[in-house]
Amino acid sequence: MARKKVIDKQFKLDAVQYRKDHPELTFEQVAKNLGISNSSIHRWCKQFSDTKVKNESKDENRDLFRGSGNFSSDDAKELARLKKENRDLKDAVEILKKAMSIVSSQ
Repeated sequence: MARKKVIDKQFKLDAVQYRKDHPELTFEQVAKNLGISNSSIHRWCKQFSDTKVKNESKDENRDLFRGSGNFSSDDAKELARLKKENRDLKDAVEILKKAMSIVSSQ
């Protein structure tokens, strides 16, 4: 199975800026020029306009296009870590239960 291509935040911002700089091009043409899907450029332009970010410095856009592994706050990061730990512990308990049933049946 093919892995999903991960596109970084700066590329997305540049793509949105390219679309703004070339209003004569359709979304399809912009997507083709950049080698991305039409739906991607639509989604990024919508996300960009929804945030109403005027300045394109990295500091002001750090939450724009968060993507995998990037969290909006320390609380969200901690919550994700705890959920993963909980999932791992539940898996460990299931393995131990199976091992105990095998050992006790012998």
